[in-house]
Amino acid sequence: MTTATTLGGLDAVASLVAQYPQVPGALLPLLHAVQDLLGYIPDDAVPLIAKGLNLSRAEVHGVITYYHYFRSKPTGRTVIQVCRAEACQACGADALLAHAEQVLGCKSHHTSDDGAYTLEPVYCLGMCASSPAIMVDNQLHARVTLKKFNQLIATNPGEGV
Repeated sequence: MTTATTLGGLDAVASLVAQYPQVPGALLPLLHAVQDLLGYIPDDAVPLIAKGLNLSRAEVHGVITYYHYFRSKPTGRTVIQVCRAEACQACGADALLAHAEQVLGCKSHHTSDDGAYTLEPVYCLGMCASSPAIMVDNQLHARVTLKKFNQLIATNPGEGV
């Protein structure tokens, strides 16, 4: 298993922690910075972040696990998010998510065995008038049918951006 320590990530996290003063409200911006740098927030970085911001490890862990945006494990090379908000559900998002699981070979909240894809159900991508919507890495796609999903995967075979 890859950890922040084996990646040299703890030094990077320590450097980021030093950039955020011990003031209320610094946790979210720091967590975003760590994830932007490493792609996720490793478990072994939590004590370092907690100490640097004078918080408990439970407080830091609670914020990481509360927000769907934060990840505690590395993702696949391509991240696919399927909107699960009401408008998208009404326009076929449930069938789209089931189809994605089958095509990608992984369940929601998981990464395919080959590391190519991570599939994440999310709440609202802001494309309600163009449902159902997905995001492939950081690119939004609207009115996604099963056929359109297959075409998107064919043009982005899990190689990332």
